Amino acid sequence: MTPYSSLKRSFAATLTIGLIVGALYLVYRNGADSNPALAEDKKAARQDWIMYGGSTLRNMANTAVKGLPTEWDVGDPKKKVKSVNIKWVAELGSKAYGGPIIADGRVFVGTNNMNPRDKKWAFIDKMGKPVDLGVIMCFDEATGKFNWQSIHQKLPGGQVIDWPYEGICSSPHVEGDRMYYVSNRCEVVCVDVKAGAQIWTYDMIDKQKVFPHNISDCSPLLVDGHLWVVTSNGVNEQHLDVPQPGAPSFIKLKAGKDQKDMDKNDVVVWKENWPTKKLLQLPKGANAANFFKELVNRGQLIQHGQWANIAYDKASGQVILPGGDGWIYSVDLNGNLIWKFDCNPRDAKYALRTGERSDFISTPVIYKNRVYIGTGQDPEHGTGIGHFWCIDMGKGMNGEDVSPDLVTDDTVFPPKTKKNPKSAAVWHYGGEITDAKLRKKLQRNYYFGRTMSTAAIHEDLVYISDLNGILRCMDANSGEVNWEFDTEGETWSSPYYVDGKVYFGNDSKTLFVFEHGKKLNKLAENEMGARIRATPSAANGVLYVMTESKLYAIATKK
Repeated sequence: MTPYSSLKRSFAATLTIGLIVGALYLVYRNGADSNPALAEDKKAARQDWIMYGGSTLRNMANTAVKGLPTEWDVGDPKKKVKSVNIKWVAELGSKAYGGPIIADGRVFVGTNNMNPRDKKWAFIDKMGKPVDLGVIMCFDEATGKFNWQSIHQKLPGGQVIDWPYEGICSSPHVEGDRMYYVSNRCEVVCVDVKAGAQIWTYDMIDKQKVFPHNISDCSPLLVDGHLWVVTSNGVNEQHLDVPQPGAPSFIKLKAGKDQKDMDKNDVVVWKENWPTKKLLQLPKGANAANFFKELVNRGQLIQHGQWANIAYDKASGQVILPGGDGWIYSVDLNGNLIWKFDCNPRDAKYALRTGERSDFISTPVIYKNRVYIGTGQDPEHGTGIGHFWCIDMGKGMNGEDVSPDLVTDDTVFPPKTKKNPKSAAVWHYGGEITDAKLRKKLQRNYYFGRTMSTAAIHEDLVYISDLNGILRCMDANSGEVNWEFDTEGETWSSPYYVDGKVYFGNDSKTLFVFEHGKKLNKLAENEMGARIRATPSAANGVLYVMTESKLYAIATKK
C-alpha cells in the first residue's frame, strides 16, 4: 500500500486532475428538483429525521411518527410476487451505510458507484465496469425519484486509508438548504440540498495532517454554526504505529458560507488529540512502535481507527466525544474538558479476536443527563467481550477522571488501582462469563458482545444489540435485562424505536419488529432480500429501510 509520505507526493503529482478530484463533486442532476420548497406552515408540521440519531442527543428513538406498518413484502417480480406496503423503492450501489436522512421533501443516503446513475459521465472504466467512488444520492421523498448525486473519487493511498467499495459511510446532517457530511476522502463537505452543488469542502488530510485508517465515516454534528467532527485519525497499515499522533481526533469547525470562508486559517476554532497525545510525550529518539502495544493496553493510545460520532446535550452544555483510546471525553462548547471516563477495565488487553479492550463504533446517546454507549471494534475482528455503560453526566468537573477505578501505580501491568469515590458509572453490563454452565447455555463467553450499534431509549427502556445480532431490552435506570432475542445473524445496524415498536435489521436479510415494552413480543420478521447494515429511520408516516443495494419507503396503504 502507498505509505502516508507517498500519499502527499501523489497529491502533488496529480494536481491537474486534483482540480476535478480534490473532492470530485461532479453532480449529476436528473432534471429539476421535483419537490419545490414547502410553505412555512407545512414545514412546521413535518416530522423529518435530519441527522444521525434524529437530534444532537443521537437517540435512535422517534416519538413523532405514527401509523407505520408492522408487516410488508418487498415483492419479487421474477417470481411474480407483488409488493405489499411498499410505497417506492430506489436502486443504490452495491453497499450503502449512510442515512437514510429525510429533510424537507428529500431523502439522502451514502453509497458507492457500483450501480452508476449516469453512464454518460466518466463513471465507467475502459472495461465497461463502474469506477469505485463515494456517492451521496438524493431522492424525492414522495415518489422516490432520483434527484441528484454528489460523487468523490477514492484516495490514491489504497485500502489503508480508503477501503475499496465502501462508498460514503457518513450520515449527513441537514440544516435548512445545506447538508454536511464527511466524504470517503476525509473531507468535511457542504452541499446545496436543492441541486447537489458543492458549496465548500474542508480537507482534513491536507489541513490537519490526519491519517484516516481504512475509512472516514463521521456523521458531523452542527451546533450554533459550528461542525463537530471525529477525524478518523488512526494507525498505520501494520497496526503498529500512529503515523500522525499530532493530528486531531476531534475538531470544531466553522460552517462557512462559501469556499473562501473555509480557506481562512481560523476556520478550526478548537481541536484536540487526547487519544494520541502520549506518543508525542515519548523520550526523544524513542521508537514509537516499541511503546505502541503497551500504551494501547493501558488505554493511553488509539487502538485502531476512530469511527464514532459526537453527541451534544443543550441542557448541560456538554459535548460528548468518543475517543479511539476507549475513553469518553466531555467538553463544553469551547472545548474545555469537563470529565473523562475509561470504558474498558484497567486490566483489559487489546487483541483483534480475543482481547477485551475495545474502542467505539457505537455512538453515545444522551438520555436524562446520562450517556449510554457500548464498546466495540472493526467487525472484521469478529465478536468478543464488550461493555455497555450508563454514565452520569453530572458527576465530573474540571477535567476529572470519573472512571470506576483510579490508577495508583502504572509502573506495572495490570496497573494498581483503587475505587473512585467520584465514579460517574451508574451501571455497567458486560464482561466475561466465567461460569462454565452459563457459557454452555448461552454459547458464548461474554454477557454483552462487541457492538457497532447505537442505543434506542424510550420510556426508560434501552434497546441495544451487539455484533452477534442479540437484541436486548434493558432498564435505563438499573441496567437490568428485561429480555434478549437472538436474531441469528450478525448486525452492523441499530435498533430503532418508533410508533410503539422497535425495528431491527441484520446481515441475515431480515427486518425484525418487536412490541415496545418490558416483555418480549416479536411482532414480525420481514425478509428484505439483502443485508441490512444501516439503521431504519422514519419521517412523515413512512418507514425507510436501506439494504446494501436498495432503499425502501414503507407505508401502510390507505
